Amino acid sequence: QVQLQESGPGLVKPSQTLSLTCTVSGGSITALRYYWSWVRQPPGKGLEWIGYISSRGNTYYSPSLQSRTSISRNTSNNHFSLQLSSMTPEDTAVYYCARLSGSSWSYDYWGKGTLVIVSS
Repeated sequence: QVQLQESGPGLVKPSQTLSLTCTVSGGSITALRYYWSWVRQPPGKGLEWIGYISSRGNTYYSPSLQSRTSISRNTSNNHFSLQLSSMTPEDTAVYYCARLSGSSWSYDYWGKGTLVIVSS
């Protein structure tokens, strides 16, 4: 059973950079045909895909967030991370990490999510 757990600050000031980590257990982030993803949900809105890092370490970002987004990984510790710069109150959301299957092109495992509030 694959488990994902987000960690990071719950409060970020405007203009700062958000750093979140997703620790994965029960499966390797280098296993082929999986894409390790970040998704967010602002209050009262739908899910928004941020980006992912593939099992080979290639990254893909949402065009609307690409200029502010960086996703990296640590294969030794089996975790991957999100950095989102120049945060504004509009970035307030529950941030999720999830595994996207390249076979079904659907998310098969999710973290519980972590609420990030952007406020001074």
